[in-house]
Amino acid sequence: MTEPAPAPPSGLKVLLAEDEKVIAVSLMDDLAAAGHQVQTVPDGLAALERLRAEAYDVLITDIRMPGLEGLELLRRCRELRPDTAVLVITGYGTVESAVEAMKLGASEYIVKPFLNDEIALKLQRLGSLRELERENVLLREQVDRLRGFENIVGTSKEMQRVFTMVRTVAKTDANVLIQGESGTGKERIARALHLNSPRGSRPFVALSCGALPETLLEDELFGHEKGAFTDAHKQKLGRFERAQGGTVFLDDIDDMPLPLQVKLLRVLQEREIERLGGEETVPVDVRVIAATKVDLEQAAREGKFREDLFYRLNVVPLRLPPLRERPEDVPLLAYHFIRLYGKGVEYTVDPETMELMCRYSWPGNVRELENAVERAIALAGNTKVLKREHLVRHSAEFKKALAAPTDLRPLRDVLGSAEAHYIREVLRATSGHKAQAAKLLGISRKNLWEKMREHGIEE
Repeated sequence: MTEPAPAPPSGLKVLLAEDEKVIAVSLMDDLAAAGHQVQTVPDGLAALERLRAEAYDVLITDIRMPGLEGLELLRRCRELRPDTAVLVITGYGTVESAVEAMKLGASEYIVKPFLNDEIALKLQRLGSLRELERENVLLREQVDRLRGFENIVGTSKEMQRVFTMVRTVAKTDANVLIQGESGTGKERIARALHLNSPRGSRPFVALSCGALPETLLEDELFGHEKGAFTDAHKQKLGRFERAQGGTVFLDDIDDMPLPLQVKLLRVLQEREIERLGGEETVPVDVRVIAATKVDLEQAAREGKFREDLFYRLNVVPLRLPPLRERPEDVPLLAYHFIRLYGKGVEYTVDPETMELMCRYSWPGNVRELENAVERAIALAGNTKVLKREHLVRHSAEFKKALAAPTDLRPLRDVLGSAEAHYIREVLRATSGHKAQAAKLLGISRKNLWEKMREHGIEE
């Protein structure tokens, strides 16, 4: 076994199981140069011993090796070290072996010949995901000091600004207007504001203004006296009275009818309500948090919402970003929901699918992502790798996410580059000995000379 190559703290700890010495040395050197700490072993049994002895971030294993083949090593690795990502490489790629590897939990399946830079790029992606997870843990240690943040996930700058705002505003009694598209988690933020305020031990009462017609909405908000109307057989307390000392959350305030907006404005000004059919006012001590899915200031300018009520509600404006503005949070949210709905099963998402999910616009925001993960787990069957078609449904947004980058090269160029790169690696490993290099490459010396001339490789 070779000595581990030095790596900066940001690199991954990698175990490389490869019986072809030239590939092992070449790949180890390039991955070490990319900042990773790499150990190499020549067979599957040696790799299994290393996995028993210590933890690694990534296992890179060939499929065909002496002692213990790669797929069995993959299976044993998933049992011993479930947090270790596994990249499978092989010179004998088949659809069957690829499917089997993914079923066993491989993160990647790579066919030889490959560019070492390709492996380095895949490790960079895995490292980025792990760094996001570490950042999320650190952030959650801060956020979890506040109550009500258990299901709010995000390390993006946009969400950190939201968390900072909540910490600051929660201590006050100011009205808050939360603006955000459907599915961004407005009610969860409202609950966090309430739970971390001096009113946190008192009731949090929520009502969607778009769920009820005007007459029923007024009754729900303010209640009624016995005999106020035909079916009013007894007195009923409204949401404001039930929230006494606590918080009233009015979701979709933009859907509130204009006549009812006048009555709500009076409640905010006078801090008292009148039940339907009543003649006396009832004082109420509540904090009001409202949420809107539209630009309420614009709606007020257009006469669709009372301007005076808007200013009463908009004491502290708080904007929740849509998921498309914080794609770096998608992996964290996805694995948060996998833990939530996986019931202890360690489901995974392959990097290509996760990359697609990060490019997808998620018009339904976090709620759509949550539903997608729940659906993918329900349809997963016996596999632990969630399928792309279950996570991201076909749509116009899906097609945009699938759009190929404009810098992709033709296959001939890619294969030519890979061949030239590998020939250089073999020549370097053999110190320029042509006969030995040709033997390792499985070609004649004449063929080697021709390929060197074709690719412009100096002697």
